[in-house]
Amino acid sequence: MNGEDEMTGMVSEIKRMAIHDGDGLRTTVFLKGCPMRCVWCHNPESLSPLPQIRLIEEKCVGCGLCAEFCHAHRITEGRHTIDPALCSGCGKCAPHCPHGAILHNGTPMSVEQVVAEVMEDLPFYQVSGGGVTLSGGEPLMQSKFAVSILRRLKEEGVSTALETCGFVSRSILEETMDVTDIYLYDIKALNETVHIRCTGQSNRVILNNLRWLDSRKKRIEIRIPYVPGYNDGEIGPIGDFLAGLDSICRVRVLPYHALARSKYRSLGMEYSLQARIPEPEEIDRAVELLKGYGVCAVSGYA
Repeated sequence: MNGEDEMTGMVSEIKRMAIHDGDGLRTTVFLKGCPMRCVWCHNPESLSPLPQIRLIEEKCVGCGLCAEFCHAHRITEGRHTIDPALCSGCGKCAPHCPHGAILHNGTPMSVEQVVAEVMEDLPFYQVSGGGVTLSGGEPLMQSKFAVSILRRLKEEGVSTALETCGFVSRSILEETMDVTDIYLYDIKALNETVHIRCTGQSNRVILNNLRWLDSRKKRIEIRIPYVPGYNDGEIGPIGDFLAGLDSICRVRVLPYHALARSKYRSLGMEYSLQARIPEPEEIDRAVELLKGYGVCAVSGYA
C-alpha cells in the first residue's frame, strides 16, 4: 500500500446498483462538501464537508437512550432535539438508537477502503458495461482524494465517471483528465443572473471549463435540473450553447422533485423552495426543444 492509498477523505454515502449515474450498473460514491447552494439541492447531507447527524423524527419514540449516551441529544416534553453546539457529528450515538431514528452522515475513509468496497461490485460492472461514479456534493472539493480513487480504479480496469458542477479551478480539472472516462456535467442556467439566483455562484468558470473539456474531446453528458419558476426558461439558451460543442454524448433533463424535503428536516435545515413538480409532458417539451438544436437529449423521467 502506498501513501496515496492511505489518503483519507470524507464519504457521505456509497450507493450500489445506480442506473442513472452513467453507463450500465454503477456504484456511486458521494463525497461531502459543495461550493454551491442550489435552492433545489436534493443531497443536502453532502453540502457540508463535515460529518453530521440526521434525526428522523418519525422514527423517534422519545425513549431517551441517546440522551443518556450523549448530552447533545435532548428529549423535552416528548420532543427530540440535537444541540448543534454540543454535537461533533461523531456518530457514536447512532448505534444506541433501537429504532433507527439517528443516522450518521460522513465517514472518513481511505482511498484503499473506498476502492476495496466498490470493487465488490466488479461482476456487475463487467456484465452491464458499468463502473464507478464519484458524486457529491462536489467531489472535486476533495480533489486529491477523488483523483486518487479514480486513478486506482483505472488501474483495476474499472470504468470511471465524475459528476461535477464544474465550479472548480482549471488545474484541478486537468488532474482528472487521464482518469475519467465520462463527465456528468451540470448546467443549471446559461444566464448568469439566473444562475446566481439559483446557486449563489456565477457560471462563468463553469461554462469556460465545459468549453475546455469539450476542446479536449472528453466524453461529456450534460445534466440539466429542470425547476419551474427558476430555470425553466433557460432550456433554449442552453441548447444554443451546447450546439457549438462537439463532445456532448447526451443531455439529460432532470425534473425537479421535493423528495429531499425530509432530508432537510432531519438535518435541522430549512427547505424553503416552493417550486412546482413538472409534468412528464413538460420535460418532453424541453427535450424536444433541445433536440431542435441538434443535441441528443433525453428525459429524466425515462
